[in-house]
Amino acid sequence: MANLTVELETERKRICKIAKDCGLDFFETIFELITYDQISQIAAYGGFPVRYPHWKFGMEYEQLSKSYEYGLSKIYEMVINTDPCYAYLMEGNSMMDQKLVMSHVYGHCDFFKNNVWFSKTNRKMMDQMANHATRIRRYIDRHGYDTVEQFIDTCLSLENLIDRHSILNGPPKMTDDAPVTSGREDYMFRVEKPYMRNYINPPDYIADQKQKQSQREQMKVRFPAQPVRDVLSFLMYYAPLEDWQQDILTIVRDEAYYFAPQGMTKTLNEGWASYWHSYMMTRHILNDSEIIDFADHHSGTMFMQMGGYNPYKVGIELFRDIEERWNKGRFGREWDECDDIRERKSWDKKTGLGREKIFEVRKIYNDVTFIDEFLTEDFCVRNRMFVYKMNKETGRFEVDTRDFKAIKAQLLFQMTNFGQPIIKIEDANFENRGELLMTHVHEGLDLQPDYMDATMRNLFKLWKRPVNIVTLMDNEAQLFRFDGNSYTKHSLDGDNKKETAEQQELTKT
Repeated sequence: MANLTVELETERKRICKIAKDCGLDFFETIFELITYDQISQIAAYGGFPVRYPHWKFGMEYEQLSKSYEYGLSKIYEMVINTDPCYAYLMEGNSMMDQKLVMSHVYGHCDFFKNNVWFSKTNRKMMDQMANHATRIRRYIDRHGYDTVEQFIDTCLSLENLIDRHSILNGPPKMTDDAPVTSGREDYMFRVEKPYMRNYINPPDYIADQKQKQSQREQMKVRFPAQPVRDVLSFLMYYAPLEDWQQDILTIVRDEAYYFAPQGMTKTLNEGWASYWHSYMMTRHILNDSEIIDFADHHSGTMFMQMGGYNPYKVGIELFRDIEERWNKGRFGREWDECDDIRERKSWDKKTGLGREKIFEVRKIYNDVTFIDEFLTEDFCVRNRMFVYKMNKETGRFEVDTRDFKAIKAQLLFQMTNFGQPIIKIEDANFENRGELLMTHVHEGLDLQPDYMDATMRNLFKLWKRPVNIVTLMDNEAQLFRFDGNSYTKHSLDGDNKKETAEQQELTKT
């Protein structure tokens, strides 16, 4: 292994064998021993040693390094989803910490290899990231740093407008039948003499035919045929971009899809790795002198504030709960129909299916399905998972509700699409003017006006035509439009559109 001390290499081999004996299956894992400054740089780059130049990475580095210097946080482990997997150990950590990190890393590597949501990710992303950096540096040399940086800013502000659940289906299929407005009046008869026009083409007939043609054109040019959730992909194919701009947008989209499964499985992934580091450390790895330090560091990682959410804590406890339930047969119709509290408490069918079940869960679930399927009322009570709210009079968080359905609904809402709004492209030729029409899938929360404004501005920069979005605002269906200069709002009453707010002049950006 790269630059590991003899002692660390010995422990790595031992832990690797223990992990395999436990049933974990992972790619070759390469550990690098680096300083905290180096690990901060790599963490700022999302775990990769090389990325394209952009100010956001410098901002991330400053935040991480200052946080470490002030004693506010510390990076214990970092592992990259590639084949082989790369993981980083920090110089100066105790041997107990290094063993903890290595056992945790092998849990992650098993998850990366076997979870279905990671099955389509690029396992050679280390090389791909370097390739992206080279291409963008080439564009900087050609077009100037400021021009390229500003375009990257625009793309990064839209990087969440992808369809994360399309990961398993591969890239969306786009067609070449982009809308074209003919403008022809084929219903008019040819007229040689101007004075005969009103006789040969009566005004009533022309008006009727115009209406019919307008309806035909509206049906013909509606594009796309079905709503598109992958906004970045649609813009890649159909926005009037230069070649270098299209390539940068492709890079941003590819990287967004690479990182998407990690966000979709945060609780599941961290819970799985924590389960295995806890299991292996306490049963096979620790010596007597290290147990107290391990308990201290492990408990710090698992601490969950009242009203907060710790994916490490929830994940590991839910895996343990699943293992216990399936070991004791606490599942199925008979268990669900049992109402006797004493019988449920002592229930043990000795089925012994727990280990098999958690390996199945690690393979096919993401966070939303994980919580939806396995979170129980008993689990919430044991782990004090309630809905809290701030009491303005006392300045303290207090339990707002212990209702299990409300608790579960709030968790699922926060996890669905990472708690971000779901936006779809409905029509790229809105009202036959080449404008972009999007819809917001409203799920209880209105769009934040400042975020919506900034997003529509940046969409306009790419589409170069007015951008519209339909959403609910204050329980009223409204259409917002930005044309590059002005921002307007209309109230929607059925199929009719009524302007309800004055036009606000905005500075062109």
